[in-house]
Amino acid sequence: MPTIPIFPLGLVLLPGMALPLHIFEERYKLMVSECTAEDKSFGIVLFDGKAIQTAGCTARVIEVLHRYDDGRMDILTRGEQRFIVQALIEQKPYMEARVAYFDDDPEAGGEELAPLIETGVSRLRSLAAMGGAVDVEEVPGLWDARRLSFAIAALEEVTPKEKQRFLEMRSIGRRLRAGVAVLERLIERAQLTRQIQTIIGGNGRPPKGLLGKIAEPEE
Repeated sequence: MPTIPIFPLGLVLLPGMALPLHIFEERYKLMVSECTAEDKSFGIVLFDGKAIQTAGCTARVIEVLHRYDDGRMDILTRGEQRFIVQALIEQKPYMEARVAYFDDDPEAGGEELAPLIETGVSRLRSLAAMGGAVDVEEVPGLWDARRLSFAIAALEEVTPKEKQRFLEMRSIGRRLRAGVAVLERLIERAQLTRQIQTIIGGNGRPPKGLLGKIAEPEE
């Protein structure tokens, strides 16, 4: 069972997702320096201030963007493999863990995913056209079901709690269906925002039924 360095953060890394990080704590300066010197990855797990999630994703440093005189670093990482923490180890300045890697379960043929891929790409383009924080043409593997499912989950508008659920899903089809549902929610929210902006610039009277859709609290 492999042992890897662990970096608890208030965010979720997903396979294929690019993540810039500013490294300033001494223990993580050491960790990143060792990982870059030995070409090793480290694990990122979500820490919500109370507990560390057991499912995470390895990050590989693909570029050191800047080194500061005091040893701080700006680095660019990319998500690789998902894992489950089996045991935490505290023998070094930074935390380590024994982990078990996991991937998606085998599924039916790709033809069953084709309609979901079409819908996902269409919804992504709709969201981008409405000003969403996504450049569809920059999404890697846009027409690959697995990569698309993670690309949707990695959107800035998706909360860490939602990202964690996507990370733990072991079915491409389930992840794509959940991703399409998230995109449709984001599109509806963007449409409501446009309507509100129109109201502010108009007579100030919202259309009937609009008020009941506006406030949808996050969990």
